[in-house]
Amino acid sequence: MSAPTSFLHNVLNPHSVAIIGASENTQKFGGRVMNFILQHGFKGRILPVNPAAGSILGIPAYASIEDAPGPIDVALIAVPGMQLEAAVEACGKARITACVVLAADFAEAGLDGANRQANLVRIALQHGVRLIGPNCLGFINPALRLALTSSVALAVAPMPIGNIGLVSQSGSLMAALISHAQDLGTGFSIAASVGNQADLEICDFIEYFLTDPATHAICVYVEGLKDGPRFLQLAARCRAAGKPLLVVKAGFSEAGARITRSHTASLAGSDAAWTAACHEHAVVLLDDPEALIQCADFLIRFGAPAGDGVAAMSPSGGTVAITADRLAASGLRLADLSENTQRELHQIVPATRPVNPLDVGGLARDVGLTSARDCYRLLADDPDTGVVLIVVATTPQLDAKVRLWAELAVARGKPTVILLTPGALVDSARGILRELHCPFTNRMDDALRVVKAAINYGAALRLLPTTASIPDNFGEVAAYCAPASALTESETKQLLSLAGITVTRDLQVHAAANAVAAARALGYPVVLKLSSRTLTHKSEVGGVALDLRTDDAVAMAWQRIATRLTAVEPASVLECVIQPMITGGIELIVGSRWDQQFGALVLVGAGGIWAETLRDTQCALAPLSSQRALELVRKLRIFPVLAGARGQAGADLDALIDTIVRVSWLAATLGARLAELDINPLLVKPPGQGVVALDARATLYPRS
Repeated sequence: MSAPTSFLHNVLNPHSVAIIGASENTQKFGGRVMNFILQHGFKGRILPVNPAAGSILGIPAYASIEDAPGPIDVALIAVPGMQLEAAVEACGKARITACVVLAADFAEAGLDGANRQANLVRIALQHGVRLIGPNCLGFINPALRLALTSSVALAVAPMPIGNIGLVSQSGSLMAALISHAQDLGTGFSIAASVGNQADLEICDFIEYFLTDPATHAICVYVEGLKDGPRFLQLAARCRAAGKPLLVVKAGFSEAGARITRSHTASLAGSDAAWTAACHEHAVVLLDDPEALIQCADFLIRFGAPAGDGVAAMSPSGGTVAITADRLAASGLRLADLSENTQRELHQIVPATRPVNPLDVGGLARDVGLTSARDCYRLLADDPDTGVVLIVVATTPQLDAKVRLWAELAVARGKPTVILLTPGALVDSARGILRELHCPFTNRMDDALRVVKAAINYGAALRLLPTTASIPDNFGEVAAYCAPASALTESETKQLLSLAGITVTRDLQVHAAANAVAAARALGYPVVLKLSSRTLTHKSEVGGVALDLRTDDAVAMAWQRIATRLTAVEPASVLECVIQPMITGGIELIVGSRWDQQFGALVLVGAGGIWAETLRDTQCALAPLSSQRALELVRKLRIFPVLAGARGQAGADLDALIDTIVRVSWLAATLGARLAELDINPLLVKPPGQGVVALDARATLYPRS
């Protein structure tokens, strides 16, 4: 049940807070919370609750929450798990509508914990109470000087005030990012830990941040969403509102993907749906929590870059060389500086030096600052420069140059990343950048993450939304049913044919003589393939015989397949299909799978027996427009071959795009019924000759 933003506003901007389980002992959760609230100077009413204390840290305490004078906007509960249900019920009776629950050992601890958590939520809702947590560390509101948290990170004052809204499933990670923001000179409107999201969840906080004028960028650490479609709706609203939404998602490993029967499910692992969803909704997806805050700070200050060209400079020749290598390895493009820019730069630095990245070291001291200013101006103003990367190494006038570059970047609003490499030697420069509110990083990896994420965000914003139009003659697809959930190749091809996708002519055969007769009817050469619902990858069990050109070859192939099937599944009855041997094209894989969070996902990539070896794939949420399908194909490493590299014929891209669109609508139409679909290989013929599905299989559940 989602929470109104007005409700969360009252919770996160309270006038009064109660601490149930309050203490003076900082070794206890309730003791740290009390100390932090007082240390940071919260001006609202503070109501400690502890039956054994008359006052705590000089503030009158109450034996129970019912005794505390209202109204109370939020209560933090810092009592053992066995006392939680009674505490929540008491809050409801005291007309407190929101509680922060710190205690752990709930759903994260197994089935018994999940049952306790569900019961806690039930009791809370019965009494009109909404919960943040359990298994969380609370939240901070720096503008109110409110540290409603037990995290030791708040022992450092003051809290970092800024325009980043942070919601995290991990309390410890929230605390680490608070400390990191202090180091960077940035800060938060609100930073909240939601733990298990038993009630109030990540999307509730994103929606609040959307309406909060103090929040200019939204950062999320998530392990699992409760409502994928709602997240996408909010992402679209963030894009429309101009508030960057930045996410670090845990659990991208293949181990978390639970690979199923198909190639598609293997290739489109646990991260594919997330990546596709984020790309299509301009969500900035990062793999490092510190970069989450750094990139948010950068986008708040400079906005999205207008282009993807990177202009880099450093006062160290060695650093320039390393920077060039690292940019290339990261897939970032060096800006192609205009002839005029190059000419003016070579009036400042020797003509023998490359201009991008630019070595600005070794210049005369009397022109050092002037040269630093002019080089930055020329790089930043070049039409192909989207981002300037300044890698600061040891150099004369270091602090003065850093100040100059930062002032220029802030004044011009040019997206600029300043990387400080020399460690503690440049602590004074870091102080200057904090003073000027100019973003900086301390590691090359962080700088490159920020640059790449910002450029990708800008590119996503520039993509115009496209409407995916359903292909003609698609009405029979939804009505298709099969005798079992695991479709055979022939059954899958029947479904593909209904969707307007070209397939081979297949004849089902049950004996060697039938196979020979079918081969004659089709005309040689032919392919003989095992037909099975249980053996997913036929070639791996010797169930495929290619390029058969005579009756004897077909009969012998039948016998070989029969022998191998007996070894693998002794009780099985052999069934095969005969189909024409078709060559002359490029083999791809096109497929779909159903994702529980985001729905139908489409995959395209290099296919055939090398599909999972090469892993050259792209994914998107279904359905797709032709434009989006072409974008996926262009991103494949194999695309130059499809386009006709080195004078080769290339492939029928129009037919390929049409097939991808039809697969996307097939997946979108059948929805959760179509668990997975493989067309592998899809043979893409030369231009004008179309495509043909040579092999296919699917898992299709009956209509409910």
